[in-house]
Amino acid sequence: MSVSTTPGTPAGAGAPAAERPGRRPGSVLRSGAVMAAGSLVSRATGFVRSAVVAAALGVGLTADGYAVANTVPNIVYTLLLGGALNAVFVPELVKVAKAHEDRGAAYTDRLLTLCTTALLLITAGAVLAAPAIVAAYTDYTGAQATTTVAFARYCLPQIFFLGLFTLLGQVLNARGKFGAMMWTPVLNNVVVIAVFGLYLVTARTGGALTRGETALLGWGTTAGIVVQALALLPSLRAARFRWRPRFDWRGSGMSRPLRSAGWLVLLVFTNQVAYWVVTLLATVAGQHAAAEGIEGGAGFSAYSNAYLLWAVPHGIVTVSLVTALMPRMSRAAADEDTARVRQDVAYALRSSTAAVVPAACALLALAQPVMTLVFRYGRTTADDIAVMAGALMAFAPGLIAFSGQYVLSRAFYALSDTRTPFLLNLVIAGLNAGLSITACVLLPARWAVTGMAGAYSAALFAGWALTAFVLDRRLSSTTAPRRAPWRSSSGAALARLLVAAVPAAALGHLVAARAASSGPLAALTAGAAAILAAFALLARPLRLTELEAAVAAVLRTLRRHT
Repeated sequence: MSVSTTPGTPAGAGAPAAERPGRRPGSVLRSGAVMAAGSLVSRATGFVRSAVVAAALGVGLTADGYAVANTVPNIVYTLLLGGALNAVFVPELVKVAKAHEDRGAAYTDRLLTLCTTALLLITAGAVLAAPAIVAAYTDYTGAQATTTVAFARYCLPQIFFLGLFTLLGQVLNARGKFGAMMWTPVLNNVVVIAVFGLYLVTARTGGALTRGETALLGWGTTAGIVVQALALLPSLRAARFRWRPRFDWRGSGMSRPLRSAGWLVLLVFTNQVAYWVVTLLATVAGQHAAAEGIEGGAGFSAYSNAYLLWAVPHGIVTVSLVTALMPRMSRAAADEDTARVRQDVAYALRSSTAAVVPAACALLALAQPVMTLVFRYGRTTADDIAVMAGALMAFAPGLIAFSGQYVLSRAFYALSDTRTPFLLNLVIAGLNAGLSITACVLLPARWAVTGMAGAYSAALFAGWALTAFVLDRRLSSTTAPRRAPWRSSSGAALARLLVAAVPAAALGHLVAARAASSGPLAALTAGAAAILAAFALLARPLRLTELEAAVAAVLRTLRRHT
């Protein structure tokens, strides 16, 4: 992975404006807009990908097996390394770039070498342990278990390339190069769409998957991740980065990020315990529904499809904005400037909720036409769509808390505090697992996944409230008011948005229902227009200044590119 650097220029030298202190909110918005555009295209192609996969496999037991196998690499990677890389890497690289004479070049080489070595070992172990991993997340036996394990063996090599993608992407982010990491997943989606399209053309009609078809779909899915990771190399070359593997880890300061990463591994572990509960419950619910002769996939693939669409606004808006802000917050934290950290947190919360609250309204009010438009193909039936729409509606309110929790947790990471987010996350993971079990006990098998989606939303709101309280105390000082400015200003802005959200969601649902006879696209378009119109009309009387500013920024960007 040899990409050139200008002779005599240490890594990180000539830092772009995105890395310099005092970066204005406008530049953050521009960087966020670039990432949001990439994320939007990625999500759009992701919809096509999901539709093609559902058309090929439906949302029954075969689809559940593929969904579990394709999710397992993400679970293992995130559990053992991924969460640590995402949260620790940028603050650590910003800190060493400031402290070291070579702007952290040697340190970056060592950290990359250490992480890739760990990735290779983890990937090899996971492939060998595929049957045990699948057994831990499912209750499958016989042919269903055999097919799922085969899928898992083909998909588990993704772990290495997921890690490589994250490592190289975080290097780019620390250098103020944010776009590539958001755009290259488009290539991943294109590859998977092509693979499943080939399957649809060549596969037999009906029946179980053959060994060759299983290999095609499994290896094809992994090929998408490989392309996604390797597509970052041109951007690294343009950023004048060259990685020279170094194994002289002893005495090089590696222990500090490893300590921080340890808490993150524990955090991810608690999340994955909750996710293991949800996966097991959802797959069992799907089996029970099938055994009872219930029409409509009510298992894990229905839950994961609803989750996929639910997370789209968060990925486009909040992740893009916070990724652009993270180097600046980390720099302010390294300078012990808590006032600047508070300002960034307030700015991120107000800006993200201005887009996330309307998006949550749209998901709640328009779940049926959205799901119909994306998944009404191939083996997917109207009953399948009804189950997925119910789960999406239950997820929808939690989107607000999900994005808010993401912003606040990144503030802790910028402060190099990974222990507190771990302790706070115990609340979310524990509530999610407990409430999901309760939902499965109380609800019929057909609606179990809807109850689990609602359980996650409730857990997110509880965790968000507790995290806000703890961060408020952390960012307060002897000279600051007891109620920190970030919390009061952000809370007031959110309250005004929620006041507008109730009539907007109701109007959107009514308009979409009236337009339903013209098809899902017409219903979705009419309902979304009604929601946007309601927010636009209420923006001035409710002083929704962040929403007005976001709309103005989008319009300016569109004018510049037309």
